Amino acid sequence: MFQGCKSLCFGTFRPQQLHKKCVSSLSKSEIIQRRNVLFNEEKKKQRAAIGRIEKIEVKYLSPQAEATLVMNKHISTPYDCTKHISSNVSTVAALAVVDGKPWDMNEPLVNDCELKILTMNTPEVREVNNAFWRTCSFILGYVANSAFKDNVELHLHSFLYPIIKSGSFTYDVHINLPEWIPTQAELLAMSALFKNASEKQWLCERLKVPPNVALDIFQDNPFKFKQIPNIAEKNDNMVTLYRINDHIDISKGPMVGNTGIVGRCSVTAVHKLKSEDESENLYRIQGVAIPRGIAINHFAYGILEKRSKKWNLTNLKWKSKSEQEEGEVKLEAAASQ
Repeated sequence: MFQGCKSLCFGTFRPQQLHKKCVSSLSKSEIIQRRNVLFNEEKKKQRAAIGRIEKIEVKYLSPQAEATLVMNKHISTPYDCTKHISSNVSTVAALAVVDGKPWDMNEPLVNDCELKILTMNTPEVREVNNAFWRTCSFILGYVANSAFKDNVELHLHSFLYPIIKSGSFTYDVHINLPEWIPTQAELLAMSALFKNASEKQWLCERLKVPPNVALDIFQDNPFKFKQIPNIAEKNDNMVTLYRINDHIDISKGPMVGNTGIVGRCSVTAVHKLKSEDESENLYRIQGVAIPRGIAINHFAYGILEKRSKKWNLTNLKWKSKSEQEEGEVKLEAAASQ
């Protein structure tokens, strides 16, 4: 958490209750613990519902070799398959292709199938890049949720569909600090949290749950609570959850196999968003990253960082050029502090 940042630790905080169903007397750590208990209980329940374990044949295809693996239906994942092939493959596996369709590395296999494993260096660039960018947004949510002390009310709102050409991945977050402009020290502290998540190489667990379970898990988040019924309606009355370490969030996916796929990374900017309810205090946090193992010099990465600081205007039709420029001037001034 930020320790020496005046705007985060010493500012006046007036709790603001956004939804009567989302009022909680629990601390941040207690909310996280509760969510993980519910996630684990649902995971265990789904595992028990499988009943008798059936076997499936997975034909693993790669330019170097082919192999047929006997795995457990509805239990074994592409990640489990890689452990029978090579530990090196498990580490660098970003995305699976099952019978020609993109597939999460940690999503159970349901039938006999053909399996390919994609890394960040394989030719299927678009699918892998989208999964990488989406995972970076997901990790950014973890960073935002971890960076602030309990006395600052914070709720994750949502993150954008991966648009690589935008130059940054994002997460929109409610932070009850009406006019927060982060200093360079604060951005560096958030970047360090992001880097730590990468170094831990946490698996990106995946679990589909019915909407009542999702509502229970996110009863403390007014935005997620409101979004869940619509998400379920568009996805066969199910909600897909992901977890890294103890951080749980909603995304249709797919994600890359583990957070260690991320190499160099930076949280570069925070922009205040306008909304119909100005009291929402929504901020768009932006960042940039490159995959581990991709060589890039300091100058080139600096160009990527500079580009990622600019307003990511995706889904923001209200933002005028003058407002954008004014916001960027404020950011530059804060960065010099």
